[in-house]
Amino acid sequence: MFQNTLLVIAYYFPPMGLSGVQRTMKFVKYLPQYGWKVIVLTAQPKSYYAYDESLAFEIDKEGIEVFRASKNNKAPKKKEKEKKFPSYFTQKIGRGILQTIYQPDSKIGWKKSAVKMGEKIMREYPVNAIFSTAPPFTDFLVANELSKKFSKPFIVDYRDTWVDNPFHFYPTPFHKNRSINLETDILTHAEKAIVTTRYSKELLLKRYRFLNHNDVLIIPHGFDPDDFYFSPEIQKSEKFTITHSGVFQDNRTPKYFLKALKNFIEKNPSAGKDINAKFVGLMRSSHTKMVKKMGLESNVDLVGYVPHKEAVGHIINSDVLWMMLNDTIRTPGKLYEYFGARKPLLVSSPPGIMRTIAEESGCAICTDPKDVKAIESAIAKYYNMWKTGNLPEISVDFTSKYDRSLLTGELARELAMVADIG
Repeated sequence: MFQNTLLVIAYYFPPMGLSGVQRTMKFVKYLPQYGWKVIVLTAQPKSYYAYDESLAFEIDKEGIEVFRASKNNKAPKKKEKEKKFPSYFTQKIGRGILQTIYQPDSKIGWKKSAVKMGEKIMREYPVNAIFSTAPPFTDFLVANELSKKFSKPFIVDYRDTWVDNPFHFYPTPFHKNRSINLETDILTHAEKAIVTTRYSKELLLKRYRFLNHNDVLIIPHGFDPDDFYFSPEIQKSEKFTITHSGVFQDNRTPKYFLKALKNFIEKNPSAGKDINAKFVGLMRSSHTKMVKKMGLESNVDLVGYVPHKEAVGHIINSDVLWMMLNDTIRTPGKLYEYFGARKPLLVSSPPGIMRTIAEESGCAICTDPKDVKAIESAIAKYYNMWKTGNLPEISVDFTSKYDRSLLTGELARELAMVADIG
């Protein structure tokens, strides 16, 4: 059945949840349809912010072999617990300390056991190519070492940028130069680098002049049609529902949206009984306190973290989908899942690649992230459309570009070329 064998190296993988596992997991799910036997090398699940056993079940159902490397390569005696999502200040301080001590990241301690497990896999299976995804960028180092030792080509997949990521902390020039040297070595030996946006591609080409245009391939994030087809039944509210799905990473905040919602309700008291803002995913305690402080408890539904397909169910049964981004570097996967629901969008983001992509849908109102008046105006506009039954819908032609099964086909073709087995 399988013509080729691929080793996928991904520290974050189910049953770990959150957005960091989605892209890799869906590649792994769909690659067998393109003739690839997939073997995953990942970490033993550790204390983490969220787990989603349904994602692990999905992988098990596909018959994917998963090897988990840890210290001494022994399974933990007890299941790790979920840990509380920290405040932005705590997260920022913790990240600064860890990035001062560890290079390229705090997962470097996993490298030795991962390489050891990877060597075992390479000896026992006819691996044709290696695929490594990051962050953490330790994954790239593992792939590089295995590639050199066994003379197998490897591809690196950037879910986020590395050296040019403004959220990476470099306490000294030495730390930054160390990362530059590591990334240079990776890109020198990798057959191909994959990124999620044209902007990320331009950053790599600008910094590393030895790369040419064909060395970097863009495969965007996407959505899995199966998630929408098989999502659990979620009762649709009779209220006008605006939903945010996912985590408010780093310095993102619902503050300005909540202010806009509060202002709209105060100016339109009769709309207060008709409108509901739903937050699906982990929330910082400071954010949940904002809801109470602004007196919005009756208009805000804090769903919390739920299995991925259940989160999709909430998206499907919403009227408008909102996301907030306050930089032009990161590319949240939630936007592409929003596309899958084909709902109108409210995107609070500075001008940049994500705003441009949202506008291309032909079904988005975009505002600056802190522009309370503009967000309020967008809420009012969509509310009036809802009242008259005129909310727009994103076209199938547009959303089909982000179907993960088709995007995986692009990856499969690239893998066949680099492994010289096309």
